Amino acid sequence: MEPGLAVLFLVLFVVMFVIRWYRERQTVANLTEKYVFITGCDSGFGNQLARQLDLQGLRVLAACLTQEGAEQLERLTSDRLKTTILDVTSTESVAAATEWVKGHVGGKGLWGLVNNAGTVNPTAPNEWLTRDDFGNVLNINLLGLIDVTLHMLPLVRKARGRVINVSSILGRLAFFGGGYCPSKYGVEAFSDSLRRELLPFGVKVAVIEPGFFRTAMTNPEKHFDCLERQWVSIPKEVKDAYGQTYFESFYRMTKESLETQCCANLYLVTDCMEHALISQHPRTRYSGGWDAQFFYIPLSYLPTAFADFVLTRSLPKPAQAV
Repeated sequence: MEPGLAVLFLVLFVVMFVIRWYRERQTVANLTEKYVFITGCDSGFGNQLARQLDLQGLRVLAACLTQEGAEQLERLTSDRLKTTILDVTSTESVAAATEWVKGHVGGKGLWGLVNNAGTVNPTAPNEWLTRDDFGNVLNINLLGLIDVTLHMLPLVRKARGRVINVSSILGRLAFFGGGYCPSKYGVEAFSDSLRRELLPFGVKVAVIEPGFFRTAMTNPEKHFDCLERQWVSIPKEVKDAYGQTYFESFYRMTKESLETQCCANLYLVTDCMEHALISQHPRTRYSGGWDAQFFYIPLSYLPTAFADFVLTRSLPKPAQAV
């Protein structure tokens, strides 16, 4: 390549980067009049985001699964923040929450809908699980998210607002069994179709793809208890195929990854959520966490055979492996 042409490409790249940086720093007006509804605010990202937006002066409508979670959040925030109880697996609960939101936003509509509620367990090799094991996770992470979105969309359209769906890097790369990865792939697909459908209404849809973080969902004790229950309950034929050594190695590997690879800085994700809500020009996808940005997302673009090798090289070998 000619030196002059290389310099031209470099200049164009820098100019594009500066323009993008400038556009993304422009915030929407009248933030203190904007209403944002967040699911899954008992703990983790939802709880952190609710407190973060409350400090910014937005009018936060926080949905918690438990009364205890709602009361604790109210103690930590201003009088602007309001809470309600929501079980995303119950259409009746979702409908009641929608009416509650209508009562608060009035004719302004809902500026932001953040679908954050989720669960992860049971996670185990797929053959150790049942249809119900998959269904329990899909019902919360995907069907519950869709149900909440469909109920709230008229309010979001009225405000020409935003829908923020929390997916995962595991919606890009599936490397453990159970309903979590399929549910997050579904969130990605639903978000893409929704974004394209809502363009004419001026509604923007963003997907948050966190890496591994220390939240209630990555609590090691919950994973270990669940994994032990799955191992005890699987049929003898399946247990013999994998072997006790496989289970012990898999258990140990899971323990090490949960204890050493989960980031405690939730702001790496909630700052992405906040940007998607307050920027005039939000991104369609946000990668939360250094592992997501510099390992998992790049790996998802590489050839499948290479990704398979990277993700399986440290897995234990089953007793009946070829």
